[in-house]
Amino acid sequence: MNAFRYVDSPIGRLLLTTDGSALTGLYMETSRTPLPMNGWTEDATRGCLPETVQQLSEYFAGSRREFELALNLNGTEFQRRVWRELTEIPYGETWSYGQLAARIEKPTASRAVGLANGSNPISVIIPCHRVIGANGSLTGYGGGLPRKRWLLAHEGALTREFALDQRQCDGENRAAAVGAVVGNGRAAVKFRDQSHDVQT
Repeated sequence: MNAFRYVDSPIGRLLLTTDGSALTGLYMETSRTPLPMNGWTEDATRGCLPETVQQLSEYFAGSRREFELALNLNGTEFQRRVWRELTEIPYGETWSYGQLAARIEKPTASRAVGLANGSNPISVIIPCHRVIGANGSLTGYGGGLPRKRWLLAHEGALTREFALDQRQCDGENRAAAVGAVVGNGRAAVKFRDQSHDVQT
């Protein structure tokens, strides 16, 4: 039976969905969140939801770098191929859309890869935030660029200069995510009212 639950996190409230055994969705507040349909149950104990919350807590605390969860990905064969490849991007690293396209042996399909990346139904766990533009820009993100910047800073994937480059906000509210060097090679990234320090 399909179930869902909400969980608070440093990047805002998250919606988790399950088919009763595997995780089927992790959505952020600003993403295109599907509303639970008739027959869905709000049940924090259903299937993999408790373990998902535990592993997310460990990830946000900095003690987990990889997730070990059963996932049920609903998409086209091409989308699923892209999403599977996203899980190969190491923690603390980024790939460009071109690199991702080459990895799935579709080197001219950067745009299609970008569209599939943007349709990822399980954010954070399938790390679409680790894909950036060929020129190093953050580009778009379903959860908003401040969240993408926060996640990359949390994983140590932003250089000091990159974290400080407010041009990456691309017109978004610059107060939402502000980078600043706070000494000893650490960069502080703030999402809304929550600060987060990372080594650079």
